[in-house]
Parts: sequence; structure tokens; C-alpha cells
Amino acid sequence: MTPVTVAAAGIDTGDTAWLLAATALVLLMTPGLALFYGGMVRTKNVLNMLMMSFVSIALVTVVWLLAGYSLAFGDDAFGGLVGDLGHVGMAGIGPDSVTGSVPTLLFTTFQLTFAIVTAALISGAIADRTRFSAWLVLVPVWTLLVYAPVAHWVWGPGGWIKDALGALDFAGGLVVEIASGASGLALALVVGPRIGFRKDAMRPHNLPMVMLGAGLLWFGWLGFNGGSALGANGLAAASVLNTLVAGCTGLLGWLFVEQKRDGHPTTFGAASGAVAGLVAITPACGTVGIMGGAAVGLTAGVICSYAVAWKFRFGYDDSLDVVGVHFVGGIVGTLLIGLFATATMTGGAEGLLYGGGLGQLAQQAVAVLAVAAYTFLMTYGIGKAVDRFMGLRASEDEELTGLDQTLHAESAYDHGALGHGAPQAVAARPTPLPKDRNSPS
Repeated sequence: MTPVTVAAAGIDTGDTAWLLAATALVLLMTPGLALFYGGMVRTKNVLNMLMMSFVSIALVTVVWLLAGYSLAFGDDAFGGLVGDLGHVGMAGIGPDSVTGSVPTLLFTTFQLTFAIVTAALISGAIADRTRFSAWLVLVPVWTLLVYAPVAHWVWGPGGWIKDALGALDFAGGLVVEIASGASGLALALVVGPRIGFRKDAMRPHNLPMVMLGAGLLWFGWLGFNGGSALGANGLAAASVLNTLVAGCTGLLGWLFVEQKRDGHPTTFGAASGAVAGLVAITPACGTVGIMGGAAVGLTAGVICSYAVAWKFRFGYDDSLDVVGVHFVGGIVGTLLIGLFATATMTGGAEGLLYGGGLGQLAQQAVAVLAVAAYTFLMTYGIGKAVDRFMGLRASEDEELTGLDQTLHAESAYDHGALGHGAPQAVAARPTPLPKDRNSPS
């Protein structure tokens, strides 16, 4: 949506209040993701995982305000491919600028929180083995070259997927889920598998932390999807309810598969199933009815419960199932719009099961292929460049000892300090702590 400077009277206070709350909810998703991911890794890499999410907040905020917002939501340039640089450094946008019925500064911040969590999501695919210094370079470059153009395609003024193709993505199935999943796959291929992958057990070290993180994600997702209506209205209410129900059916679908396949439902499966349902409903929450939302969540919960095991079959080490949940779940949700979209929600477009024919489904499929291909290839190239010039992967010794100690001089589960100036820091390098039972050595 193009920012337009008008009189402050164009601001609707109800819509603004709701979007302020939604923005806070979405920002909370990144700390929630940090806990979710932090519980899934081994004890020796917990703090590194938390840091990768938290530093993404700072990095993406800076580059978004400098140029990211303008590239994503500035006036179209180059035939629907990217925005112009008219708002570099937030030029031309002030307190009286309005987008729709809310202040443009608020719209900018809301969209910023989407960009933050999308970048942070990628870290799960390369957990346990990535240099933190390389992550500090990769995130801002990826935000400008990958995220911002895709956001323009799907949501920006004149974006080709929105205007020329006509594909639907209400809250980020293409922009957030498929983009992060395809990018995660690309980087996982660049850095290679962890030491011991497909040989050693690498179970989550703290399932209560995983459940807490999933709960915070679910809570924040209500603002993620409901706020995308950009107003306090019926569409926001329907999106919130769709989000809730899809998370529930995704959870139940995953547990059903676990019970039939493994003989027992797990807490890890419950958390993963809820997230799979939330991922899938993200593009569809503003386009399908409540029963359609339930079907989208259930389908994602079942399919993603199988997709997370594909990494063992095909040999790519997607550490925390970014590909299996976010990429696959994003594809499921985006394609199912072509089946379940209703004119009541979309204002015109209908899916196959509601009399719309195959047209919308085909448009969704083209959008999926385009975004997946672009984000994978661009991220692979960025990853290769970072790896060549500064090294993307931690050394073997750093990986075996643990990134918390070797990169951050800290330990999540040791009460003594390991940093400079502490009594323990008597050597140039901290003395390694005993390895946890899931260590590859």
C-alpha cells in the first residue's frame, strides 16, 4: 500500500489502536521464536540460538528504516519488481502521513516486525554450526536483496504478484513462510550438515522452553494475521478466529499422525503441529471461511509431520525444521487458497470448491514457484559470498565444544561467568564444560 501524506484527520483512532497492539504482538513473536528454537537445540548452543533471533531485531530495524521499507513499499519501479528509493531514511514520511486509515509510521513499524521475524526464522535451518559474525552480515543483506523485493511483489504498490498475477497472500505465506523456508534450505546446503547428522541423537534439550516459545508465537500470531486487516473490523475478527482454529487443528493433526505412526503423542509434536497450522493459515486467514481455516490447519499438521523427516532421506540438515514446517506449511496454505477462498472474505475471488474454477489455484501455484525459486537462488548466492569472504560455518572445534562458549564466552547452564574479567577467565579461551549427552563427540 502506497503511503500518502494527508491531513491527520484521515487517521481512524480505532484502527490505529488495534494496529498498535498488533505491532507489539508481532514483535513479541521474535523473542517467542528465540525460546522455541532455544529449547530445540542442545545445551551448548542455547545462547547462540537466542542471540541470532534477538540481534535480528536490531539489524533488520536499522536496514528497514534506511532502505528496506522504501524498496518494499515505495512507488513501483522496474515493472512491479521493487519499490523506488523515494523513502530512503524514511524521507517524506511524518506524523501526519497516512496509509489507509492508520499513520504511515505505524504501518512501517508493523511491516518491520514481519521482516524481523522472517529473518530470524532462517536461523533455525543453520543452527548449531554458524558463525555469529557471518550472521551479522547475512541478515541485513538478505533483508534488502531478498525480503524487500518479495514483499513488494506481493504487497507493494504495483507489485507483479498482487496486481499482474492476482495471487492472494493475506499475511505472509509467500513473503514470510515460503521465503524463510526456501532461504533456510539454501543456507543449509551452503553450510553443510552438522557433525553427527543422521548418526547421533540431537534431541531438544528443553521441551518446556519449546512449549513456552510456541505459546508466545501463537499469541503473537493473532496480531500477525489479525493486524494484516489494517483495521479494527470484521475481517480482522475473522482472521483472528481462523488463526486460532488452524493452530488447533494443526496441533490435533500432528498428534494423530504421531499416535498412528509412533504409538504416542508428544509435547514436541503438539508444539510443532500448532506452529504448522499457524504457518499454513497465514496466507489464507483473510481469504477462507472458518471451516476452510480448520481444513487448512489440519492439512498442514498432517503433511508437515511427515515433511520434517525428509531431511534424513535427502541429506540436507535443516536443524530445526524450518523447511519441513515453514516452507512446506507455507506452500500448503498458499495453494489451499485456490480451493477454499470465498467471495465473502476476498470480495470477489473464489476457490475451486466454491465455484471459482482452477484459475485461482493456478495463480497461487505460479506465485509459490516464483517466490521459492527467487529466494532460494538469491539466498544461496548470498550465502556463498559470505562464506567465501568471511566463513559462514563455525570450525569443527567450535562446533564440538559449543557455540555458546567459543563464540560468546558464556554458558546457559553454568552459574559462573566465563567472560573477560571473571574469575574463571584466566586463559585466553574458556575451559570447556562437560559435554551434554547429545553432544556429537
